Parts: sequence; C-alpha cells; structure tokens
Amino acid sequence: MNYRVIEIFTSENGHWNGKPAHEAVVSFLQKHKLAARCIVTRGLGGYYEDGSVATAKIEILSLSMPLKIEVALPSSQADTLLAALREGVLDGIVGVRDLEVVAHRTQKGLLPKHLLVRDIMTAGPRSATPDTPVIEIARLLVSAQFNGVPVVDDGGRPVGVITQGDLIDRAKMPVRLGLLAQMQAENKDALLRGLESLKASDIMTSPVTLIGGDARLVDAVRLMLSKGLKRLPVVDASGKLEGMLARWDVFRTITEETPDWKSIETQQITLTGMKTVGDIMRRDTHTVPASATIEEVMHVIDSNDLQRVAVVDDAGALLGLITDRSLLRLFSGEKVGVWERMASRLTFTEMGRRRKAVMELARRMTAGEVMESNLVTVSEDTPLEEVVRLMTAHQIKRLPVLDGKGVFKGMVSRDSLLRAELGDA
Repeated sequence: MNYRVIEIFTSENGHWNGKPAHEAVVSFLQKHKLAARCIVTRGLGGYYEDGSVATAKIEILSLSMPLKIEVALPSSQADTLLAALREGVLDGIVGVRDLEVVAHRTQKGLLPKHLLVRDIMTAGPRSATPDTPVIEIARLLVSAQFNGVPVVDDGGRPVGVITQGDLIDRAKMPVRLGLLAQMQAENKDALLRGLESLKASDIMTSPVTLIGGDARLVDAVRLMLSKGLKRLPVVDASGKLEGMLARWDVFRTITEETPDWKSIETQQITLTGMKTVGDIMRRDTHTVPASATIEEVMHVIDSNDLQRVAVVDDAGALLGLITDRSLLRLFSGEKVGVWERMASRLTFTEMGRRRKAVMELARRMTAGEVMESNLVTVSEDTPLEEVVRLMTAHQIKRLPVLDGKGVFKGMVSRDSLLRAELGDA
C-alpha cells in the first residue's frame, strides 16, 4: 500500500488560513474527509533558521516552542494536502516522504467522537414559563420544526419540558402534532379549545433530564436512549438554559460529519465494526393486501397501536404505506363535531362507527386506493450512513426495507440506528 508522510516543521506561532497551523491542518483533513492519520508534537526545545533557540527554561517561556505536524495518508490523496500547504503555510518547512504501509484498519462509526453537545445544539431555543398557557405552546409546536419546549424559572433554569407526549398523555390532545398541522383551521381550533384551562406547570415533565453543553455528544445520545428521550435541554455551568439537543440535530450532524466510507474503502483500508440495515431492522411488522378495505386497515392500526402499515401484493412485494395521516383524510370533510369527539381519544374504528358516511366509505375503499406509493426505501445491505442521509434529506423517521425482488422485509428507525452506533442493537 503506497502512502506518504507529510511533515511540517513549524512553531506555536505558525499560522495557516488565520488559524494556528496545527488546527488548520486538522480542519483541512476533516473538511476534505481524507483517509489520514495526523499527529501534532510540541517540542521541548529547538532551533530556528534566524538563529533563535527555543527552550523550556522558565526565564524565557515566552518564546514560541517548535511544533511538528505529521500526516500519513494514501499517496493518491497526498497531493490535495500538499497543494494547499504550499500556498498556505506562512512559517516553517514542509516535507514529504514515501511510506510503505502493510495494514491500515479503522473502526467504522456514525457519531463523531470529538464533538461536544454545544457544537451541534440549537442555541437560544424558544422556551415557556410554568404559567404559559398550554394552548400557546401547542400552537407554537404545530407551526414549528421542533416537538418540544423547555420550561424555565425566573432565573432561566429549566424546571420542566413539554413535548408532544405531554400534550397527548397529560393534556389529552387526541392526535399527534403532525396530524394536527394537517387539519383545517376550524377543526384545529375546535380541538385546541380543550387546552384553554391548562398551564405549562399542569402538564410538563418535571424534574427534567438535562445535559451540559461541555458533555460529549456520544454521552448525550447514550443518555437520550437510556431515558427514552428525543430531546434534551442543554445548560451552561450555572445551570441556565443555553440550548436544546434533539435527535434531528444528531442526524444532521452525522450527515455532515461522517467520513466518506466508500471513498475510504477504495483506498484498500480495512473497515471494522461495519453494520448494515439487515443487522438492526425490525422484522415483526404488519402488512395488509391492496384489496383490504379501509375498515380492515383501521382495525389493524387500532389493534396494534401503529402509525403505519405496509401494503403488499400476493408475493409480499411492497406496494405502499398507509399511515394514520392517510386515514385522517377520510374525516377531512367532517365538521367540528367529529374533532370534538376525537378529544375523547376514540380509535379510528370507533370514530368511523359513529360517522355513518365515513364508515360506508371505509367499507368501499381499499388499501390500494389510499396508500402512499411514492416511497423512499432501503435494502438489507444498505450501509447505516446512507440510511441516515436519506432520513435527513427526506425528513423521514422510518424507512421500509426491501429485498432484491422488492419484497417487504421490515422497517428501520432512527432509534435503532442510534442504538446500533452505541452497541445497544
């Protein structure tokens, strides 16, 4: 394996692109996702061509100490770094030599181990106080791209958090925020009126699980998984709210920071710890045929507390998905009364029984007529980083898994991806 070692002899005062030289080199390697190993060494003493001598003696500690930056990488990638160094390093010597490599192995992963929570959190998040009306929080969440609001005291310290789960479980909101956002204004307002008497302190989760901004990202994800949480309020050293960390932030970061593993493999580098969708997917999923009536689909969703069900043909090939959002369209023409009855948390089946016209429609229509067929899918061999990329690009929480013949094999979720990364799959 043909590699090169690029050596840079510089000093603590050496700069490149406005940064200390060693920081700039590391940033360059990271930005260009090069298959490199880099070591930065600070010397105990040294000599410079202008005749000055660097020493660790206490009386002249102000003198800049020498630094040596060594980068080992495949020969095919070396020119990328060398070209930039020739133009950018303002002080020092840049050299290169050949290196015969007998093995290069690396652990494949998704989460960058060096990142801190503060590096990726959403800073300055919207917050509420214990006296904030719940209806205001619900309206905020319906119109926002996030599903949780921290509740803070007069000193800005988190005392609770309100999520979609709190709205459903404690405020008795009958539908998810995503479904609520799809409703006509009249029906949405009728449903939210049931929240008018509540304050944030009535429904918030308290005490709240917090994470410090200086905590490692991998530790924050592990905490989220162990507590079954999708977001964490982030606090500073004084305990005041400074941000929110959500699973969406984690997935966006994975997409941006994950190395180009395909390119790395082409350099004959051995990747260990490789996992694919087949290793982590859920296989015990429910299906219905395209000929199933919507009444039957309602029963499957209600009986198994599902948000979606796969529609397959006689050979098991995936034709589409039916979600609770798909079923809600059946009620879209109903007036306020049906939404008021939804506040009693009726199942789709029970709602249909109470609305004769809807039930007659549900008995006539089939899964094939209602299903969503324009789907993003993966195979059991799909690498996990590609799944993350697709979920992030399309803002999807779960993806259907198909075999080579298009047969539906199961689903892969965000939660299973994170557990696999931390060794919990």
